[in-house]
Amino acid sequence: MPQLVAFAILITILYIGDVIATRTRSWLPSIFVCALLFLLGYWTFFPENIVETAGIPTPIVFLSMYLLITNMGTLLSGRELARQWKTVIVALSGIAGIVALLFSAGLLVLDYQTIVVATPPLVGGVVSSLIMSQAAAEAGLVNLSVLAILIYVMQGFAGYPLTAFLLKREGRRTLSRFRAGTWQPEHLPEPAEHSLTPPGPRLFSALPPAYNTVYFKLMRLGLVALAAWGAAELCKPYFTISPFVLCLVFGVLASSVGFLEREPLRGANAFGFTIMILMLFIFDGLKRATPEMLLQLALPMLLIIVIGLLGMCIFSVIAGRILGISPALAFACALTALYGFPADYVITNEVINGLTEDEEERDALTSHMLPPMLVAGFITVTMVSVVLAGIFVGLL
Repeated sequence: MPQLVAFAILITILYIGDVIATRTRSWLPSIFVCALLFLLGYWTFFPENIVETAGIPTPIVFLSMYLLITNMGTLLSGRELARQWKTVIVALSGIAGIVALLFSAGLLVLDYQTIVVATPPLVGGVVSSLIMSQAAAEAGLVNLSVLAILIYVMQGFAGYPLTAFLLKREGRRTLSRFRAGTWQPEHLPEPAEHSLTPPGPRLFSALPPAYNTVYFKLMRLGLVALAAWGAAELCKPYFTISPFVLCLVFGVLASSVGFLEREPLRGANAFGFTIMILMLFIFDGLKRATPEMLLQLALPMLLIIVIGLLGMCIFSVIAGRILGISPALAFACALTALYGFPADYVITNEVINGLTEDEEERDALTSHMLPPMLVAGFITVTMVSVVLAGIFVGLL
C-alpha cells in the first residue's frame, strides 16, 4: 500500500469518528467509533503495518508523547495539582476496587493465574500489558500472554462510551447549576487565553513577539521534556519512575515559573498533528486482536472487565461520596484507568463541546472536569499500573 493511500485511509477514519461524535453529541465517542473501524479494517484489507506505512513509526510516536504530556502539564498549575488530592484518592480507590473484586468474586469463576495476568493490563496501559504478557510467555502461559494484550486492546470499548455517558451526566448537572447561579468554578481561564495571539511566557516578556516563533516554542517544550527524561534516567540507580510522569510534573513547573506558556503546542500549531500521531499508535494495537483470538478469549476477557468495572464503580463512588465528589465524576475519573491519556482529554473535550456552544459555559465545564480527568489518567495508567505490574509478575 502506498504511503499516501495509507495516510488518507487512516485520517478518513479519524474524521468519521469526529463526525459521528458530533452528530450523536458524544453518545458515541470518536475514539470508540475509530476503534471499531480500525478493527474491521485489520480484519479485512488493512496491512498489519498500515500505521507505520502511513509515516508514523515508533520513534516519532514517543517524541509526540513526550511533547504532548509536557504540553498537558501546562494546563495544570501547582495549585491545581494540590487541589486534586481528592481525585487521586478516588482514582486509587477505583484501582483497589478492581483488585479486591477480581481476587474475591473473580476467583469463583476464573483461575488464579488468569486473574494475576489480567489485572495490571485492566488497571493500566500498554507498558503494564507488555510486562504481564512477557511474564506469562516466560512462564509458558501462551494464551494468557495473548490475553494480557487483548485486555489492553479491548477495555476501551467498555471505557469510552461509559465515560462519555458519565461525563455528559455530570456536565448537564453542573451546567444547570451554573446557569441558575448556584455554582461557580474555582478557576476560569484568563481572557487572554482565548485570544488568537496569547501572551508569551513571563520569563521572556521582554522578547519581541517576532522572535517568539514556532521553533522557539517547540525548542522550550523540547528542553522541558528533555529535562524530565534526564531526571528519570538519573533516578534509575535508586528507583524507577516513568519519564512520562515527570513530563507532566515538569510541564506544570515550567509553566508556573514562566518558562512555558499555556499549551505551547497549540501556539506552535502542532497540537492537532501530534494528537493524530498518538491516536493512530493506540489504534495500531488493534492489529493483534484477530477474530479467532477474540472468540477463544471472549468469555474470560468479558468476565474480567465486568467484575473489574463493578469493583471500580463501588469503591470509587463510595470514596467520592466521602470526599464530596459526585458519583458520575468519581466513576469517570476511575475509568481513566482503562485508557489514560490522550483518550481522557479527547473524550472530556468532546462531551463539553457537545453540551454547549457558549464559551463561558465551556470554560466552566472545562475547569470542573478536565483537571481531575487528566490527573486521574496519569495516576492510574502512567504510575500505579506499572508498579502493580511489577508486583504481580512475582505472583505468577
